[in-house]
Amino acid sequence: MPFLAFLRANAPFLLAGFLLSLLSSFGLTYFLSPFGAEIRAEYGLSHGSWATLYAGSTVAGAIAMVWAGPLLDRFRVRTIGVVSLLGLAGASALMAVNPSVVTLPVVIFLLRFLGQGMVVQAAGVAMSRWFVGSRGRALAIAALGFSVGEIVLPLAFTAAKAAVPWRWLFVLAAGLILVSLPVLLRLLRLERTPQQMATGEDSAGLAARHWTRAEALHHGLFWCVLPSLMVPSMFITVIFFHQAHLAEVKGWSHLGLLTVLPFYTLAAVVGMFATGVALDRIGTRPMMPLYLLPLAAFLLLFPHVQSLFWAGPVLALMGLTAGAQATVLMAFWAEIYGTRNLGAIRALTGAIMVFGTAVGPMLAGELIERGVEIDAQMGAMAAVTLVSAGLVAFGLRRFAGGFGRT
Repeated sequence: MPFLAFLRANAPFLLAGFLLSLLSSFGLTYFLSPFGAEIRAEYGLSHGSWATLYAGSTVAGAIAMVWAGPLLDRFRVRTIGVVSLLGLAGASALMAVNPSVVTLPVVIFLLRFLGQGMVVQAAGVAMSRWFVGSRGRALAIAALGFSVGEIVLPLAFTAAKAAVPWRWLFVLAAGLILVSLPVLLRLLRLERTPQQMATGEDSAGLAARHWTRAEALHHGLFWCVLPSLMVPSMFITVIFFHQAHLAEVKGWSHLGLLTVLPFYTLAAVVGMFATGVALDRIGTRPMMPLYLLPLAAFLLLFPHVQSLFWAGPVLALMGLTAGAQATVLMAFWAEIYGTRNLGAIRALTGAIMVFGTAVGPMLAGELIERGVEIDAQMGAMAAVTLVSAGLVAFGLRRFAGGFGRT
């Protein structure tokens, strides 16, 4: 189907996926990290203690995702998505009024579990389940919501901090979520339930069957892919979470660094659509090892960047991996293990990725406290990324018959 015809025919569902992805931004690191300096000052936290608190809350959210994610196999996205967004709005409001460092971990947990956890999973599982032959394009369009959030929200809210107390900006975030809910409900008014779709529209995986989460855990390929789940989540989150420190190390202003982040975001859009079109044609397997390579190149090159002029193009390499990850990984699980139990499987893999976003900033923060700057950490990150890509290639050959479609 031509692209414009595809958009017209599926506009409500594609817009719903886009909106869910966009609204999840209020629980993602690229939105929360620009408030790091204010949060540390308000609650008397060091770089390391703030990173540890953030990591602990994120890990707790990942654990909760393993339990809550299978609900996506039982209930409509309209129900799970709206309930999760209501919770995310409430968590944003709690952040605005939170009085103590004692309750701060609970608030961060809610933001991370509901934003990065449930809302993100609702968008991805919905696109993978609703679309089969055009799954790549659907995932890419929905993931545009992340890109719009990355471009608009950090710049807008960082600029607003100059005129508005930071707590009121979380009130604004809660309000934006709430006013978007009627739109989402209207878009999904004709949504089918997972049970209805299971009667004839499920897409099977390896061996023409639908794997349960327990079966996937006993499959060797899952463990070969595991490091590649965590690596982009860990290292990209490190860059965003410690962006103020990175700017300081480079001798740039924080706002100056934010002005070149659109290079990253635009490259992510390119990565999303390029891989989306490719996976509809050749499947996800050939792209699984390759999508990590731009991230490795970024990690090798960025320590040598001294000016903002070159920072943007190099950040674009990281954006290619981030964009590809948004489409390739979700489609990969559907292609390998089928869609009938995708909510449960994706909850586990999503929790692993969220765990990576927790561990990365914590470890990097501890190293910063010990005098090891971000630049000096990137060489080791690049090596781990390359090893992870090689392990995926090995796993596909050993456990899935190579790089061709099932």
